[in-house]
Amino acid sequence: MVSTEKLNTHQKALRINLDPTSYGSFAEIGAGQEVVRWFLVVGGASGTVAKSISAYDKEVSDDLYGSGARYVSGERLQVMLDSEWSQLINQLSKSRGSNARFFSFVDTVSARNYAGTNEPHGWVGLRFQLQPGGQPNDIVLHINLRDPSNATEQEAVGILGVNLIYAVFYQLETKESFFENIAQDVEQRIEIDYVEVRGAAFEGWDQRAILTQLVCTGLAQAVCFPCSGPPVPPIEVLHRKATVLAPGSFEHVDPAHAAIHNQLLASGIQQLRGELAEKDPAPVGYFCFSAMPLEEADPPPGVSDLLQRIDALHTHCGDVLLFRDRELYGMTALVNRYTKEPIRFVVGLSLLVRVWEDRYTNLPGSFLEALSRLLPQNVRIYAYPMSSKDLQEAVQSISAADWQWTDTNGWVSAHQLHPPPPLGHLYDYVLASNFLVPLEIPKALKTDE
Repeated sequence: MVSTEKLNTHQKALRINLDPTSYGSFAEIGAGQEVVRWFLVVGGASGTVAKSISAYDKEVSDDLYGSGARYVSGERLQVMLDSEWSQLINQLSKSRGSNARFFSFVDTVSARNYAGTNEPHGWVGLRFQLQPGGQPNDIVLHINLRDPSNATEQEAVGILGVNLIYAVFYQLETKESFFENIAQDVEQRIEIDYVEVRGAAFEGWDQRAILTQLVCTGLAQAVCFPCSGPPVPPIEVLHRKATVLAPGSFEHVDPAHAAIHNQLLASGIQQLRGELAEKDPAPVGYFCFSAMPLEEADPPPGVSDLLQRIDALHTHCGDVLLFRDRELYGMTALVNRYTKEPIRFVVGLSLLVRVWEDRYTNLPGSFLEALSRLLPQNVRIYAYPMSSKDLQEAVQSISAADWQWTDTNGWVSAHQLHPPPPLGHLYDYVLASNFLVPLEIPKALKTDE
């Protein structure tokens, strides 16, 4: 049965408890037992809770679920889900299987530690039946916890867990708002940047469309689409990695533009590789663009449009990060959650002009604040050269006045670009301080004099 009413967490937990058909187990590690606690305190828990467990000790956890996997990982969550479900079915199918819709809720979470030095995140999973004796369905989430304290993070996980169980039993058919229902009351406290669904309950649900929609609705700040293999949470690919980001709109999906995009990202990766020590791991590189429109007055692109751009980049083996924010400083902030290694943007001069021309009216410190957020100590901008003709067209298209430049054989480097004052003073400072690194004009692009 579909429910469109907005209930609070207490009401949701109580409704599940009073539903004689829902019955399951809870296994929670790392953020207390906040999900099952709701069902225990609202009353009627004996009608829902078959078992609750929290295996905090690593030896205890290994004994229950085996060793070898990282404790906060998708692999560990899957082992927990399989183990808890098997035990539930084996123990209770004979006595309750004809009347109960069984479920197993599991999570493994790294909540904020005492020193506040970790990145709080976790994996949440739910296996459930839609009718007694039915085939199981799975939903797996990766979440980022954004609250300022361990206690409030635990609280948020509890709300999310109740929302998830309630949504699969009573709101599953509302596909468009399903994940908004899951995030109800924790929208600004928890990000969902990865979803995997399995089973007949989710027939016709496309994982890539789901992830794209999470960004469009603001439930995720970024999602990751590798060229080879399925989507993964950004933390899985950015953790402790030197990273090159090639931002753009990528609205043109033809082969000619794709070749330019690939050359730009490859140049950035090569430049950063030269800055690192030989023993350092190779940097990773990602095309990145925003789910927001390029201009605030324009309508946002649709999910199908965004997926088309991703597919075009994948055609040439480009890994993609889809961001919510269009400002580069927002991309800096997200990647710096996961790594303190060097981060480099590689951009064409037209995008560089856009960055300098934006007034950033959403920030109290306007352009100065945006620049300081964009360029912390581990971030640099690689400026890729551009033909004078293309640069002229780009400057005119964004109505950037009084920009001047010289060229070499028709090509302009960042050294040869001169914004009008007072922007020019900041540009010269960033250039002289090596926060802006001009890339050389590739030999393939040079023309004979």
